[in-house]
Amino acid sequence: MQIDVFTLFPQAFDWFASQRHVTNAVALGHELEFVDYRDHTPLSGGQVDDTPFGGGAGMVLRVDVVEAALRARYGSDPVALPGRRRVIAMDPSGRLLDDALVDELASEPALTLLCGRYEGFDERILEHFVSDRVSIGRYVLAGGELPAMVVCDAVLRKQPGALGHGDSALEESFSAALEGGPEYPHYTRPASYRGWEVPEVLLSGHHRRIADWRLAQSRARAQAGGSPRPTPDLHNAGDDALP
Repeated sequence: MQIDVFTLFPQAFDWFASQRHVTNAVALGHELEFVDYRDHTPLSGGQVDDTPFGGGAGMVLRVDVVEAALRARYGSDPVALPGRRRVIAMDPSGRLLDDALVDELASEPALTLLCGRYEGFDERILEHFVSDRVSIGRYVLAGGELPAMVVCDAVLRKQPGALGHGDSALEESFSAALEGGPEYPHYTRPASYRGWEVPEVLLSGHHRRIADWRLAQSRARAQAGGSPRPTPDLHNAGDDALP
C-alpha cells in the first residue's frame, strides 16, 4: 500500500511515523509519505489560504494551492486522480470511519489523504479532486492531521505483518470474529490483586471455553453499549455455566 498525506504540518507526523507497527509496515514495503502544501503553492510568500467569499471568520484553504500540490506529486490533472486512487478529504461532515470502512481502505493499493486547516477546504476541492470525505467523529479539530493519523493507523495495522503477530488484528473490537462487537476484557499477571480475581475460565487452559467466554463478553458489551464487568459466577464456573 502507498499512502500520501497532504498537510501544512508534515512535522506533526514525526512521532506517528516512528511507531512500531508503522515502521514494520514500511519495512515490509508499504509507503507513507507527506507532502507540504506550502512547498508547491503558486502564491508568493508561501500563502495557502484566503478569506471566505461572503464574509465570515477564518481562512479557507485555496483550490489552486491544493491543485498545484496534487499536480506536483502526481504529474497530472487532479480531476482525473480519483479514477486512479482513493483521494480522501478529512472532513467532519464526511462518512464516519468504522471497521468496515477501514477494511475497505486497507484493501486499496494507494490512498491520498488531504488535511484541511482553518475553516477547511474551498468546496471546489471537495467537488472536483476528492473521491471520499471521511470523518472520525462529529466534532471539529484544528486540522485534519490527527484524523489522518487515525486513518493511517487503522489502515496500516491491518496490513499483514505490521503488528508482528499474524493473529493480532483478527480478533479485536468490531472485527468479524467478534460479530462486529467490542473486544472482550483482557487480564494479565498477577492473577489475584487486592482480592480482584482473574476469571477462572481464563486460567483453565481450555481453549474452547475461553473462546466461548470471550465471545459472550463481547456480545454483552455490545448489548450494554459499554464495558460491563465479567459475569461474577464465571470466576469459578464449569462448562455448563458459560453464558
